[in-house]
Amino acid sequence: MEILQVVSIGIIASVLAIILKSQRPEYAIHISIIAGIIIFMFILSKLVIVMDMIQEMIQKVNIDYAFLSTIIKIIGIAYITEFGSQVCKDAGEGAIAAKIELGGKVTIMVLAVPIIMALLDVIIGILPK
Repeated sequence: MEILQVVSIGIIASVLAIILKSQRPEYAIHISIIAGIIIFMFILSKLVIVMDMIQEMIQKVNIDYAFLSTIIKIIGIAYITEFGSQVCKDAGEGAIAAKIELGGKVTIMVLAVPIIMALLDVIIGILPK
């Protein structure tokens, strides 16, 4: 059960960060970042499995890979943005966290435009003329 390892790492890192925050606050944020990276590494192996399954499904259904590639990029951007934002919030930098979130949202919107346009083309093609 990898989730137990992930939760254990999170709890241990949290306790260490709380203990160090009063004496050496600069080390508390380092512990938070390292714990986040370790947890991300645990999760990464699961994401690879999901990606492989999605690629198999694409080949069976014969969907344009460009659309799925874009959706996967959007999901990745969302996760990375959330991680970066949470690290900044942990460091007490809420304003920077908000800017990271804004940057992620704008990037996702830009990547989504071709999919939205293709969807609108399909809808327009279905409507009677």
